Amino acid sequence: MPAEDSVGRFMAALGPDHREAVRAKPPQERERLAAAWERELETDDELDTLDELSPPAAEAEAARRVLDQGAG
Repeated sequence: MPAEDSVGRFMAALGPDHREAVRAKPPQERERLAAAWERELETDDELDTLDELSPPAAEAEAARRVLDQGAG
C-alpha cells in the first residue's frame, strides 16, 4: 500500500483536534505515525474483535493508541 494511502486512512481515523496536530507535522513524521498505526491494527488481537464489529471504531482506537504511546 502506498504511504499516501496509509497516511490518508490514518488521518481519517483521527479526531479533528488530533488531525490538525498531525497535519502540522512533517510528511516523514506523518508516514511514521501511519506505519505505527498500521502495525497496531495488524498486531492487536483486541482490535481484531472490534474491527469485526466496527472497522471505523477499531481504526480510531488504533490511532488513539499510537498517539498515546508518545508517537504523536
